[in-house]
Amino acid sequence: MSASLKSWATPLAVGTFAIIAVTGILLFFDIEIGFVEPVHKWASWAFVAGVLLHVVSNRKALTHYFSSKPALAIIGTAMVVLVATLLPFGEKEEHENPAKMAAYALSSSSLETVALVVKSTPDVLSTQLAAKGLVVSSPTATIEQIAKSNGKEPKEVLANILSLSKGKAEHDGDDD
Repeated sequence: MSASLKSWATPLAVGTFAIIAVTGILLFFDIEIGFVEPVHKWASWAFVAGVLLHVVSNRKALTHYFSSKPALAIIGTAMVVLVATLLPFGEKEEHENPAKMAAYALSSSSLETVALVVKSTPDVLSTQLAAKGLVVSSPTATIEQIAKSNGKEPKEVLANILSLSKGKAEHDGDDD
């Protein structure tokens, strides 16, 4: 049983390590293309499973590391770092992506407010959204409310508004 477990536990750990290493580096540099973030999150589960199975299949060799001072130092340091990362140091909002924070702020704003941001009017935006099949009940409705009433995610509605207004702010000569 152990030999067959070793034959796929280690390759699973190595393969998923490659995936989470590359996607982790991309996330570190805020390069969120394609399915980088969800693949990173789900491959991490496969990595955990692969490593646990690898540890089980190599438990005799693992016990050797608990008698080695350098190995214990590395494992101990890793545990200290792990505990430190779980402690609440500062607010999450301070470290969040500014673009995500702006999108959240716009999503919770009324269509009237968003119209000012994209240098348009609520009527123009309502008409443009209607052309995309989105019904706007009131210019005072928030993007979240508009999304919910149309069975969409707020980021979809916001993306429609921003794509429809693309370039308008750049070319209207207003410098505010």
